[in-house]
Amino acid sequence: MERAYNLHDHKIKVTLEPQLVRVYSDKPLWTFLKADLSSRFETLAKTIKDDYLGIFGKELQISNDSLIVEILVHVYCDYLGLYFNKVVRIKFIQTIVKKLLERAEVVDCGERSVDSNRWVWDALARFKRPLIKFLPKDLNARQLKQ
Repeated sequence: MERAYNLHDHKIKVTLEPQLVRVYSDKPLWTFLKADLSSRFETLAKTIKDDYLGIFGKELQISNDSLIVEILVHVYCDYLGLYFNKVVRIKFIQTIVKKLLERAEVVDCGERSVDSNRWVWDALARFKRPLIKFLPKDLNARQLKQ
């Protein structure tokens, strides 16, 4: 079920399925994350989980911190790939990075039973605060995401 959450005047696109949410790493998400990252990540996680509960009648079995870290790392990897392709002008390398970026554009966040990588995000969840501080503050300033 596709959803668009209007958060701080940004339409964040998310798809909800049983045991799985997909968050789209696109320009509205990046613009939403331009300010007050910690608070906005919390708002996004809470909105997704509250909506999931309302639709499926049960809680999404992913902690807020694990969900936040998974989205954050994917956004950061997307950012790095776009920046890399802007700086490195070797066509075949850009093609490889572009394919990797296509995979990073949709962040699949699943419960343990459907996501074999959930343990990674659960383990990294304790580092949420330093990871948020590490995310570049100029996601939009570089005009990488069109």
